[in-house]
Amino acid sequence: MTPYVMAAVDGSPQSLTAARWAADEAVRRGLHLRLVHARTWEDDIDADPGQPADVRALTTRMLMDARQEVSRSFPGLEIRAELIGDGVPADVLAGAAATAELLVLGSRGLGGFDRLLLGSVGQGVAARCDAPVVLVRASDTERTDAPEGPKVVVGIDTRAPSDAVIDFAFREAAARGAVLHAVHGWEPPPVWGYAGWVAPQTETEQFRSIEAELLSEALTGWREKFPDTVVVEDSRIGTGAGAVVDASTGAALTVVGRRRRPHPVGLRLGPVAHAVIHHAQSPVAVVPHD
Repeated sequence: MTPYVMAAVDGSPQSLTAARWAADEAVRRGLHLRLVHARTWEDDIDADPGQPADVRALTTRMLMDARQEVSRSFPGLEIRAELIGDGVPADVLAGAAATAELLVLGSRGLGGFDRLLLGSVGQGVAARCDAPVVLVRASDTERTDAPEGPKVVVGIDTRAPSDAVIDFAFREAAARGAVLHAVHGWEPPPVWGYAGWVAPQTETEQFRSIEAELLSEALTGWREKFPDTVVVEDSRIGTGAGAVVDASTGAALTVVGRRRRPHPVGLRLGPVAHAVIHHAQSPVAVVPHD
């Protein structure tokens, strides 16, 4: 199947914002855009309950309107639009995106909040989709690049760095001509971080040096693979999520990882990814990895 970028639309302004973001990404990658809609109970609100076919007609019209709206801004882009069936939206969307290079979602969901990046549908999709998922809110498009120029932020787990996450971030930075801001947050050992006393400056610097070295090692080989991409290494004291959220201000994209293995009580996002997608100040890409 020809590679493509997928965006889910539901007629809301938020989903149209996500569709435009996806269109821009499709152009950047040289791919076509696939707009999809997974039917939910909300589709029945404006339909005549005595005319089941009316629901399909309304949702089809919504999809065509979204396609036309995006086409105005991207006239040369091939855009396909289709309904992808009933069921739990998160399951339907995750399944449909199995062959996509990227799935893009807006902030609106069945459990959405104005100040948070996604609702229950977006969170469910990000937790189970085999393709990278980008979550976009309307206010993200109103931001401009950081004063120093465009940047892509990636959170790095230095103890278990993921090639999939790092590769995705480097490719996104390279495609945008952006600086890659590699972030690693680390917390002092509990014995001196919470015992009520301050470690000597020399000991603090030793930990700082070790953590910075681990971050550099995680990026070994990637600088050579992407020689034209400027990389800023940012190892700082604090939680991993807090460090990434702080760095996300002014970013074109923030990238975090999500392990594919299921949680004992079901699929879920890790604590860092969960915090970042709710609080980052930019679109967030959640990249699955083993």
